[in-house]
Amino acid sequence: MKSSDKQYRGIFFTDFDGTLFRSDGTISATDFATLEKLGNYGIARVIATGRSLHSFFNTVTTKLPIDYLIFSTGTGIMDYSDHSVIKSFHMEPGEIQETAALFMEHNLDFMIHSPVPDNHRFAYWPLRSSNPDFVNRISLYKDHSRPLEKSLQGYSSASQLLAIIAGSNNSAVYHFVKASLPRLTVIRTTSPLDGSSTWIEVFPGGVSKGHAAEWLTGKLGIPHKHSAAIGNDYNDLEMLHWADRGYAVFNAPADLKNSFHIVSSNNDNGITEAASKWLDDVFLLELN
Repeated sequence: MKSSDKQYRGIFFTDFDGTLFRSDGTISATDFATLEKLGNYGIARVIATGRSLHSFFNTVTTKLPIDYLIFSTGTGIMDYSDHSVIKSFHMEPGEIQETAALFMEHNLDFMIHSPVPDNHRFAYWPLRSSNPDFVNRISLYKDHSRPLEKSLQGYSSASQLLAIIAGSNNSAVYHFVKASLPRLTVIRTTSPLDGSSTWIEVFPGGVSKGHAAEWLTGKLGIPHKHSAAIGNDYNDLEMLHWADRGYAVFNAPADLKNSFHIVSSNNDNGITEAASKWLDDVFLLELN
């Protein structure tokens, strides 16, 4: 049965890396069983990840007990039952030019990603400084990347632009880029590769995990009060704020944990703790 043919009573969103996905590159049997349990309650289960489809399915080779996949931080939404993309967004040529010019002017190492579903493919602006995380990402995607031509010819559409900055204390750069591109969505996240570099991702206006969660919940006709979300990083913020109940795993940054209900880390079944609290404290009470 297609996910869209089901009737849902609630919806549960979980981030992937650092939330559902453990540091050893696995999903715990306990959290796996929790996702199955949520499905038995008639709850739509959604993974919301910053990964592209290519990256996600290269990492997760086991069929997961979920209904939908929000990928590339909300650039696309997939019905997991048949892997059909039901929603996607892209940047216009002028937006690509404006963002690339800003990154070039401020000597940021960046990449331009192709539209969904091929957004694992990208062109990169040649290095001008030491940036190991940037080099590592190019190496990992060597079969899907190429140097960027300064003229930007051929870029009539893109899913996003990504700047990678060495080190973790780059909030000033993030806020500058965000203020400079008010019509676009600018999101800061910690590199999933080295765990310390800052990624500044620029998406079409309105793209985020939070907006994708809102769109999907509305499409499925689920009341907002029957929604919950859990995450661990800055690109989860809008989704956690949007959900009726937001949870942060213990391994999240301190300023993020200060705003949400705290549960165990990704290595200690934080998903299960959050789902149990939500079911017992909110969701099942609403139904009774």
